[in-house]
Amino acid sequence: MMRHMTVTNDIPLPLRNARVHEAYGPGAISFAAVAAARAGSLLWVRESWRNEMINPVGLSDFFDPSKLLLAQTKDQTETLAVAEEALKDGAVPLVVIEISRPLDLREGRRLQLAAKAGKSTGLCLIPDGMGSNAAETRWHCMPVFDAGDSTLMRWEIIKNKSGTLRAWHVRWDATARRLHVVPPAGERPGSAGAPG
Repeated sequence: MMRHMTVTNDIPLPLRNARVHEAYGPGAISFAAVAAARAGSLLWVRESWRNEMINPVGLSDFFDPSKLLLAQTKDQTETLAVAEEALKDGAVPLVVIEISRPLDLREGRRLQLAAKAGKSTGLCLIPDGMGSNAAETRWHCMPVFDAGDSTLMRWEIIKNKSGTLRAWHVRWDATARRLHVVPPAGERPGSAGAPG
């Protein structure tokens, strides 16, 4: 039985369906893994020349690795073609797309139209500064140093076409497969900076 992440009232997760979103920063892969936990199955599209590899077993704290389809492409043009077809088809609810160069407006709009047609969700993992104007939301994701909690992350939504901008400190509970929104380190009960 698959357990789903907590959906809080103030964090816009799960990602809006039938749209393409963006995430960047050192915590972007964790953000994609949390999105995948909610989706159930996904296609991850990336260029084959990349040195680092996606290890499905390494993502097992988030979702069943057998639900991951991995597509290796020769270049970004092929990556976008595969992602567009998968989004348009709608057979998988989430398509994660690793981007190596900025998308032009035409490419971004094609992905949005494909997601709308297939009623699927796209998530582009982008390098810093390479966001597309067509993206529904853009998230900056980074780990937060906390001596007592190595799983703490800070997610900031810096672009949102249908809502507000805000930042959250979150923690993934691998046992329960739930996302928890937590106060920043100095504001937690028992911490030196917390109100008494």
